[in-house]
Amino acid sequence: MTELQDGRFIRHRLPAEVDTHEPAHGDRFIQGLFRSRIGEVEPLLEKIDPEHAQKPHRRPTVLALREALQILRDPSSIAIAFVMPFVLLLLFGYGVSLDARHVPIALVAAHPTAQTSGLFSGFRQSPYFRPRTYADMVAARRALMKGRVDAIIWLRPDFTRKALGGGAAPVGVTANGVNANNARIIEGYIQGVWASWLAAQARARGQPLVVPVDVRSRVWFNPALRSHDYLVPGLIAVIMTLIGALLTALVVAREWERGTMEALMASPATITEILVGKLVPYFFLGMGGMALSVVMAIVVFAVPLVGSLWVLFLCAALFLLTALGMGLLISTIARNQFVAGMIALVTTYLPAFILSGFIFDIHSMPWPIRILTHIIAARYFVSTLQTLFLAGDVWPVIARNMAALAVIAVFFLVTVARISHKRLD
Repeated sequence: MTELQDGRFIRHRLPAEVDTHEPAHGDRFIQGLFRSRIGEVEPLLEKIDPEHAQKPHRRPTVLALREALQILRDPSSIAIAFVMPFVLLLLFGYGVSLDARHVPIALVAAHPTAQTSGLFSGFRQSPYFRPRTYADMVAARRALMKGRVDAIIWLRPDFTRKALGGGAAPVGVTANGVNANNARIIEGYIQGVWASWLAAQARARGQPLVVPVDVRSRVWFNPALRSHDYLVPGLIAVIMTLIGALLTALVVAREWERGTMEALMASPATITEILVGKLVPYFFLGMGGMALSVVMAIVVFAVPLVGSLWVLFLCAALFLLTALGMGLLISTIARNQFVAGMIALVTTYLPAFILSGFIFDIHSMPWPIRILTHIIAARYFVSTLQTLFLAGDVWPVIARNMAALAVIAVFFLVTVARISHKRLD
């Protein structure tokens, strides 16, 4: 039999060595849980009766309380749940943006006139550009080659004559195509400034601006076209994937490293009770981190929350169960905290960042990768958060994503319960 002292594994004793007057080892285990380090948690332990702690219906509560006390003694879990999302949201929230602002561009006019100055003033007044004037194209191309500017606006010698004569006055645009997406954004901004200048010139002549097609666009859900309103909700999902997995990925591995797993295995608690006792405290810890992230999104980044708060946290609870189940599965397989942490980083954070639709459009991916994204839980949570923040309670989207999250959560939790066994090998 297993001999315990203050809840810690000491040695195995033969049946003949067991004193029949001693309480059962299960009773000593449960009582030892409450009496260990009693000086640190004495005010809390006084409220609990150890004699009733060994009852089957109380074991998950006892184990959950034990894990909660361990969290209080080891603040690393609290740092993962609150400090890490705070820091990551600040870094990624301000560092990741799809908006091209203050783009350095070169302005070249072969023959400067009032018309060329008027067009160039439009670029100077735009918040999207930081223009620099160059005397000729040779100097402008040199600046583009050295990376000082990202685009060149060139007005040819006959620009003023053709513009005043009502003919075609083409504007030469040379963009740095190393970043293709950024080059397309710059071209769009340049066309916008060019269209505004044409409209101003038509008004100055008292003539209507004649265009073959009048496009009147309307943007739903994000009329300001702020990339932060789109990225921050997705960023919350990616960060909570990492946080949820890390919270539990280190749990069982830590027990093996510290030598306390033997005491848990010697207890009368079933493996399901042990897993539930470890899962519950980290669930509430993760929900606290989720609440902090939502507050930061609304207060710090000014992202509007159109949907219901209770729906948001219901979906967050389902997703957190999925992330915690993934971490618990990793923790069950790996008995080393460093290895468990690395596996959690590679298998949760990277797929969530790349394959969830957070930045990269899923519909633009090759079809085998699109199929693979269906097993990534973050894909459904990113879509849910973006819908709740920007569009509202769109139940056809939310219900579909919640069902997928529930299936994935059940899969991971059932898998962990099946592969976990009360043995020391």
